[in-house]
Amino acid sequence: MSEEENYIIENETQDTKKKQEYWNTGIGLNKVDNLEPSKYLIDLTNAIEEINYYKGSEKKKTLLYNGKKYLVKFPDPIREKGKNISYINNAFSEYVGSNIFRICGFLVQNTMLAIFKYNEKEKIVCACEDFTDKNNVLYEFESLALSTNPDKKIETELTDIMDVIDENKMINSEETKKKFWNMFIIDALIGNTDRHNGNWGFLVNTEKKEMKFSPIYDCGSCLNPMIEDEELSKLNDVELKNLAINCYSCIKENGKKINYMTFMKKMSNEDCNDAIRRVFEKIKIDDIYNFIDNITEISNTRKSFYKRIIEIRYKILKEVYNKIR
Repeated sequence: MSEEENYIIENETQDTKKKQEYWNTGIGLNKVDNLEPSKYLIDLTNAIEEINYYKGSEKKKTLLYNGKKYLVKFPDPIREKGKNISYINNAFSEYVGSNIFRICGFLVQNTMLAIFKYNEKEKIVCACEDFTDKNNVLYEFESLALSTNPDKKIETELTDIMDVIDENKMINSEETKKKFWNMFIIDALIGNTDRHNGNWGFLVNTEKKEMKFSPIYDCGSCLNPMIEDEELSKLNDVELKNLAINCYSCIKENGKKINYMTFMKKMSNEDCNDAIRRVFEKIKIDDIYNFIDNITEISNTRKSFYKRIIEIRYKILKEVYNKIR
């Protein structure tokens, strides 16, 4: 660290002030005088709990902290039958994935890592700030699809998604398509395997009767959260490249999940090509690497994995961009 970055913690009050200051920036921390996470992460254990209305399969609570409402996602110990894993990595995936979107200039849900104590254990959680209020309501794409064509069940087939966007009169179709494909490109970079129709949507202003694309949210399935550090440390270059390339969106084309890299390399979808042209130069790859390096809670093994797998996908994106620019 440089002298400017070498924080000196003199007492608990100053420590509390600094953890608020640095975590509110959303850029993570280097080691703060070798303090344990409980010494500098915000502790949400005693935050006010509200009834949880959020959907999804992860364990979660709705908590009020400093006047703001958070969806707090907990490590889920059992997500895959037959695997005995801690699954703390979903919190890291949520936090890192969301902030990669932010670094690339997207409007994204604010997230922070925090601690929560239960059953005499201290857990690192990801707190996702609620971006709705009484006048701005989240309207998920799956709800929009149902209202557009009540006679047809819209799942994640790409043509169906595009048809809904074209046919619905409440949204700006051209703008929505651009933002959908922009999101798709960063999802490809981070390997988000769960951008289903409930994991993106719109903010509806109930007073003005206006609808706009919502902040990006729910990135917890990116960056291979199911793989433990021990397994990551054993990956060779070929295995890592296979993981990077053989990553599938839950969006389908002709009934099959889209392989992100293959789909983009084909360059056959002009909306996707346009998005690559728009988004690629906004990907601040060095800033992404620096952000990852500065997250104390993530092991060096996982940091290295994040950077290497992102680098492989970034190079593929760059190849495509150079061909279509």
